[in-house]
Amino acid sequence: MSERDVFEYALLRVVPRVERGECFNAGVLVYCRARSFVAARTHLDEGKLRALDPAADVAGVRAALGAVEGICAGGAAAGQAADDDAGRRFRWAIAPRSTVVQPGPVHTGLTADPAAEADRLLDLLVR
Repeated sequence: MSERDVFEYALLRVVPRVERGECFNAGVLVYCRARSFVAARTHLDEGKLRALDPAADVAGVRAALGAVEGICAGGAAAGQAADDDAGRRFRWAIAPRSTVVQPGPVHTGLTADPAAEADRLLDLLVR
């Protein structure tokens, strides 16, 4: 059996009209401290977005989701967070905010492959 490590994850929710509080899942953030791993996987269901807000800025929501992916990926895509470690980038991504793309609560689990876990959670909880 492969060695499993603790990981943390949070869903990314799209809240098209913050004042209404309606939301749907559009991504997942996964962080594994033992492996210095952080990643975001996203999938925007445009039909759900338009059902909640026919006038929604689809390009803006995609850009916001892409920005979270970039922060998690690190390097040039992370902007000012480029030199931050995986934990700091994860903590930035899960910080509460009242924008259209919001992080949900953090959960934990065990995994032998954090990248595969991110893909599994995206399929299970988002798609």
